[in-house]
Amino acid sequence: MKVNIHAVNFNIDRKLVDFVDERMSRLEKYYDRVVSSDAFLKLDNTSEKENKIVELKVLVPGDDFVVKKQSKSFEEAADLAIESLERLLVKRKEKLRAHS
Repeated sequence: MKVNIHAVNFNIDRKLVDFVDERMSRLEKYYDRVVSSDAFLKLDNTSEKENKIVELKVLVPGDDFVVKKQSKSFEEAADLAIESLERLLVKRKEKLRAHS
């Protein structure tokens, strides 16, 4: 699965790109008909510690899922967002099975 990673307001390092790419590729285990996926990593300009935002967008036939999580590190926010996406994709797969 191809993951498009976009860094907003900062320069992203290779380690973070690899981390997000590797975690997103696990989603295929839950739903194999993913058309495309985008990861938006944003740095919020506030004084709060939890200023890292990860927004994941996954397109599947007939639907698209968007999950947005905020945390004190990009890795933690990405993990939280990917866990949410996993649940959504599993639900979607079960729903499709019920209809066929």
